[in-house]
Amino acid sequence: MTDILTCWVDHGVTPPRRLPLEPEGIAAYLAEALGHPVYARWTWKRLIDVHGALPDARRAKPTVCRLLIDAPAVVEAWQRGRLQVTTEEQSSSVAQVVIALLKTHRRRFKASAARKPQVLVDAPAIDGLPVSLIGWLQRVGRFHNPHPDTNTLGAGDDHAAVAAFLRERATRSRHTWRAYTAELQRLADWCTVRGRGPLSDLTRQDLLEYQSSLRGSPSGSALPEGNGAALAALSERSQSRALAVTASLFRYWHDTGYSLGNPAVGLWGGARSRAGFTPKRFVPAALLQACDAWVARSVAADADLVRWRRAAVWTLYRYSGARLAELAWNAAPNLPRLEVDEHKAWLLTVLGKGEKERAIPLPHVCDAVLQAYRLARGLRALPNSLEQVPPIHGEKGGHLGARGLYDEVKAVLLAVSAELECTDAAGAALLRSVSPHWLRHAYARTLVVDKRVPLPAAQALLGHASVQTTAAYAKTDLSQLRELVEAGFAIPCSASARTA
Repeated sequence: MTDILTCWVDHGVTPPRRLPLEPEGIAAYLAEALGHPVYARWTWKRLIDVHGALPDARRAKPTVCRLLIDAPAVVEAWQRGRLQVTTEEQSSSVAQVVIALLKTHRRRFKASAARKPQVLVDAPAIDGLPVSLIGWLQRVGRFHNPHPDTNTLGAGDDHAAVAAFLRERATRSRHTWRAYTAELQRLADWCTVRGRGPLSDLTRQDLLEYQSSLRGSPSGSALPEGNGAALAALSERSQSRALAVTASLFRYWHDTGYSLGNPAVGLWGGARSRAGFTPKRFVPAALLQACDAWVARSVAADADLVRWRRAAVWTLYRYSGARLAELAWNAAPNLPRLEVDEHKAWLLTVLGKGEKERAIPLPHVCDAVLQAYRLARGLRALPNSLEQVPPIHGEKGGHLGARGLYDEVKAVLLAVSAELECTDAAGAALLRSVSPHWLRHAYARTLVVDKRVPLPAAQALLGHASVQTTAAYAKTDLSQLRELVEAGFAIPCSASARTA
């Protein structure tokens, strides 16, 4: 019976968790997960230990006390949807109770044919990392705390400790999960290249060298080939994010007792970094207009489905200000979703950070492109309220993922860059470095600076958690501030006339 219980996995949590090995452990887990008692064995001694005095025990457990008069032990077991109290001789075993309960909740708890623990716990917990790196993490270093009485995390190696960290700190949204796993992979890649590791073996000096590598300093520049993308010098904002995740991991390990020390104390000054945020990556309006013109010419010359899809992707990024991941199809909430109101105005609904839905009205300049693209796909020109299809289709059916969306935008930027190479070398070089997120910055700057949309409204359109982030775009242009100052201190006409 015990062997059967070792293969059950809880799919009701993210990531899925392997249940304990023993029936008693599974009963305790189910009681916490399902919110009701599962199995308890009572004797007079345990009743008094739990409730303190016999009168209190009789008030709390009258049926148990009545049965204990004639039986040495009484069992409370959850069976057939209710808690049943019987003598130990008449009750089912704890294994039988938990097996029946697991089968009752078969959609959540499933028996896996795979017997390896890393398949049940570790692989889903660190989604996106290579299998070789998962094996690299399944070790411990000299700062690992092996004593169960002080290691409250209960993790036996770095892999299990990283999995626990991600479960608690990165499951609020898929965006946070992707960012955390990417930064942890970056740290592990650096350790692999430098011959360091495991993670619980890193010292303060190791993390300072990693910080230097992120900055592109000489101490971190001589790296072997093969990991350049992960270990290249980062922007100041990306450095801050990488160090923030690293510092959070080691702080979590130390606070839970998994690690004997925290080598990342003071490694990241997060508050100063957030307070000083100023967006700097913008595409001049003339270059954006050149890209718009190229997209229009491409569909006018040969309006096939591939060109219409590229035009639709460019249009959505250009006029919605959505993030890259927000335009990638998510089947569970049926988002992103395109709709039209009674006035034939288009509305884009996306799933932003924190799993929050956000509705973005699209300007009428998008109408012709989106309608033509839908007709080329074989859909109606205007979507209906019951439609559940990805806004952007894939090459082999289904939907275009985040990488495919990125490539479509880059294709437009690189094509315009090639056209401008002879006439505007600086503009061409800028377009080659542009990513889809720059279009989000341009959208935000248009709202805040050019059109002077009220900050709360711009914040709602952009999906910023703080209005201070939205207000940072006002710092990118002093002309608006100058006009406000001039208006505030303008000399009244009557006063000017008296002075004359």
